[in-house]
Amino acid sequence: TWDAIRNFTGGTAIFTQPGTPIKCGGAPQKIMYLADDAFRKQGVRDRAEIKFCTAAPSIFTVKKYADGLMKVIDRKGIEPLWTHNLVAIDPDNKVATFQHDGQDVAIPYDLLHVTPPMSAPDVLKASGLGNEGGWVNVDKHTTQHLNHPNVFSLGDCSSLPTSKTGAAIRAQAPVTAANVMHHLHGESLSASYDGYTSCPLVTGYGSLILAEFDYDLAPKETFPFDQGKERWSMYMMKKHLLPPMYWH
Repeated sequence: TWDAIRNFTGGTAIFTQPGTPIKCGGAPQKIMYLADDAFRKQGVRDRAEIKFCTAAPSIFTVKKYADGLMKVIDRKGIEPLWTHNLVAIDPDNKVATFQHDGQDVAIPYDLLHVTPPMSAPDVLKASGLGNEGGWVNVDKHTTQHLNHPNVFSLGDCSSLPTSKTGAAIRAQAPVTAANVMHHLHGESLSASYDGYTSCPLVTGYGSLILAEFDYDLAPKETFPFDQGKERWSMYMMKKHLLPPMYWH
């Protein structure tokens, strides 16, 4: 990806986001904002047209953070194309085809960054434990399976209706651990997960919007300031504090 970005000399750069759950809901945007900054550093931004083609109807599900991200889109001169779902690529002719309002829309490109559609693993789909999408079918608060009480699931494989992020799993793990112990001891499942997740949205070199929210799409923020704004401090936290916190 970096080779493609640093060798870009101008033209149309397309960044896509599919209509399926993906590993990090903010990743398709983050790389686009960083690429915009890279194009500016390389002196080719005035020869570039950046398009964000997303299957979603908006930039983000939580209005507070969507408002902040739209300011980034406007400032950087990026063209968002809502409800445009990538369905085909012609690499020989450099044309990407999107489905929009039931119609195929062909857009030529010079650089194409694809976030592929994702799904539950086949082993889960065939296990009998999954819902219609193949994800392990659990209660969204207790993480216990809806049909098999001795089965619990959290993280990427679960049907929990929230972003599949490390921050979400960090909040789910204590709930699952507590409820497994309650179940083993024949007790009621008292631990409850409220859907908390976090998306550290890098908006460029040195700036980040730290989105934190719950199942109700209500902000559930850690710090005593407005996290809907771009901040250097949050970028530094993402770059220097979160990796060692995760690994160690």
